[in-house]
Amino acid sequence: MSARVVNRRIRLLFVVLALSFAGTLARAVWLQGVRAEPLSRLAATQQRQVVTIPARRGTLFDRNGVPLALGEQATTVYADPTQIRNARLVAVTAERALGIDAESVYPSLTDRSHSFVYLDRKADPVRAARLERRNLPGVGFYPEERRRYPQGPVAAQVLGFAGQDNTGLAGLELALDPTLRGRPGRETVIRDPFGRVVDVLDETEERQGHDVSLTIDHRIQANAEEVLRKTVRQWGAKAATALVLDPRSGEVLAMAAAPGFDANQYAKTSPDVQRNRAVSDTYEPGSTFKLIPVAGALSEGIVSPSTSFVLPPSIRVADRVIHEHDPRPTMRMSVAEIVAQSSNVGAITLAERLGSKRLASWIDRFGFGQRTGIDFPGESAGIALPLERWSGSTIGNLPIGHGIAVTPIQMASAYAAVANAGMMIRPHLVAHVAGGARAPLHRRRVVSPHVASQLATMLTDVVDEGTGIEAAIPGYRVAGKTGTAAKPLAGGGGYSTSRYVASFVGFVPATRPRLVILVTVDEPSTIWGGVVAAPAFHEIARFDLQYLEVPPDAPVK
Repeated sequence: MSARVVNRRIRLLFVVLALSFAGTLARAVWLQGVRAEPLSRLAATQQRQVVTIPARRGTLFDRNGVPLALGEQATTVYADPTQIRNARLVAVTAERALGIDAESVYPSLTDRSHSFVYLDRKADPVRAARLERRNLPGVGFYPEERRRYPQGPVAAQVLGFAGQDNTGLAGLELALDPTLRGRPGRETVIRDPFGRVVDVLDETEERQGHDVSLTIDHRIQANAEEVLRKTVRQWGAKAATALVLDPRSGEVLAMAAAPGFDANQYAKTSPDVQRNRAVSDTYEPGSTFKLIPVAGALSEGIVSPSTSFVLPPSIRVADRVIHEHDPRPTMRMSVAEIVAQSSNVGAITLAERLGSKRLASWIDRFGFGQRTGIDFPGESAGIALPLERWSGSTIGNLPIGHGIAVTPIQMASAYAAVANAGMMIRPHLVAHVAGGARAPLHRRRVVSPHVASQLATMLTDVVDEGTGIEAAIPGYRVAGKTGTAAKPLAGGGGYSTSRYVASFVGFVPATRPRLVILVTVDEPSTIWGGVVAAPAFHEIARFDLQYLEVPPDAPVK
């Protein structure tokens, strides 16, 4: 080989080396100068990461310590597309292990503009562990908690729902969210190129959520729900509601509705079924409202239980003629008989003796047209017209429970006041927060103990010999009142002739009340409260008395 050829090759090699060096130098200048800042940020995010440490959400217990809502272990599976070598392999493997759809996650795994994507949020920990054993580059795991309702449908409308981020979205989960949620912690960690933690720079400890004990008894609740399901089925009704209160404390032992649903399927359930009808829905109460004008007339000293009136079968009030629910001749009836026989004419007669101003005052005194203050979100105040908006016929409508809209919790609270010797106690669902004292009771006197005793005696006659005989329980004296009310037509054009709300509300034992129970049945095929709602009251009360071991007050001889 000639010297010229050798020199030529040396020069060519030198040129190639010079060009390579120049390219490397230019690349270095570009990276260190123009791209230095964004690359520095990228490197920091790949090495340094802020990790959120979720806080445990508090458990909701019933009054006996049975969990109604709790957190269970789950594993969230995520991926870093910038570290994934084979996106198709990761998608298919995740599908087999977790049961997710490979085609739906594959596009996100190939998008390298993001360094974090979820593969499966709050996955089953066993399935997630199966995937973790595959050691797929770019796939990560961290523990989380998912909300579970171990009693299924029991108290579903009361408990509500906590969402994917463990934030309360409805019911008591929403109302108690600040107490239950806690505060998440944070860690700033350094990871190696394989995603392994090599150092923890700083750490903020999480604060766990507080447990809460409710006044609900899950057995009383479950029984009430079962009775309502049977009642709705038997009478072809649209819906039904039941409340069980302790009149001495205002504690809600059961707050049930039918139709119901599994609380674990809350997000898939119709909003119409989700709502807590006992607090949010209103209805015209019918004859159960007759308690109010009778209580007012007794308290004002206008009448006594034995005061009697000659009552025709109908009465004219302004432009309206109001009849009894069953035809009868003109007859003399005492106040006690007016209550026992649920006389419309008698209740209106008492209201006229009381007068519009005083009747409006007693309606307000019993809490109608205002919220009870129960610790549940979305409570309705109902509708009670102010006195200045009364028409000439209002004094005839209100005493028989028309022209006013009440909630089940309002009506149950009114009867609880009578059962509690005239003292109304604000109803509540929260017994106490773990580590805290019970909240003080909110009390106010509605009627005197003497008037409350008179009312209780008259309400006992309703069950012994009046319209509520289907509510009777052997061995116990039962006080209560039936109600039947036609539903208003849409747009305020009068009342339906085919759609009714049947109800019964009462307390037992009548001499030493332990339970106030209300049942409403919406649009049953048979309209009468004494036929539809009173038997449901009977079933609920009989179970509760036996379960709570309440001694009889009228032993069977």
